[in-house]
Amino acid sequence: MATIHAAPGPEPGPTALPPGAAPWPDDHEPTAFQLAVVELVSGLAEGELMTYGEVADELGRPGAGQAVANVLRGVPDLPWWRVVPAEGRLYRTHAPVQAPLLRAEGHTVDEHRRVHPR
Repeated sequence: MATIHAAPGPEPGPTALPPGAAPWPDDHEPTAFQLAVVELVSGLAEGELMTYGEVADELGRPGAGQAVANVLRGVPDLPWWRVVPAEGRLYRTHAPVQAPLLRAEGHTVDEHRRVHPR
């Protein structure tokens, strides 16, 4: 019987960017909106929550909540867990990581993945 070897996977990337490092590829010039999202979300204090829509509104881009989410996906060293959906229910894919981080900051996350601010 032949031995099957799995092909090596990609090397795991860093979980956070080194200080001063850009989250975008060298050939990508971030837009003013992307930079503003990074600045606003990085300034959220422990325990402070915003919705994706509130971030977009704050930046003068009402209705751009999905664009905010897209930026957060690409910048691993932001406190992304402090930005939640408008209805306060965590996405199923985010909840296993996001809920413990929010609980550590004093918020309650119920069995339906709804966040109850402290």
